[in-house]
Amino acid sequence: MEFLQQNWYWAALAAVSGAWLMADFIRNRGDTSQLSPVEATLLVNREDAVVIDVREQGEYAQGHIPNARHIPAGEIERRGKELEKWKDHPVILCCASGARSSSAASQLRKAGFSKVYNLRGGMMEWQKAGQPVSRKRK
Repeated sequence: MEFLQQNWYWAALAAVSGAWLMADFIRNRGDTSQLSPVEATLLVNREDAVVIDVREQGEYAQGHIPNARHIPAGEIERRGKELEKWKDHPVILCCASGARSSSAASQLRKAGFSKVYNLRGGMMEWQKAGQPVSRKRK
């Protein structure tokens, strides 16, 4: 008890960070549009999903998911015609951490794409999961 009284700020920090993690877990639990690297691989293999990397050219060149198409997030709207052919196919968007691709996924849903997914954790999670990385241009 004396430890908590002397270090109340650390205890408060631990409680707040734990609550934040729990809230994030609960919020994402019902979201089926977020895929893990393994789920993304299964979708590519089973349903011929298209992977679109929305990072900038330099990031993409350093390594990307094999066969991923490169369309930077800022060009999603402008290159909409190019994406039309995949409107009814599963489309997986990825970036470095999952933030830019989440935003791009929202744009595609608004444009009428029915099967849009975001790679949760982006390329960081992909590589951490030991999935293959390519440097070939697609």
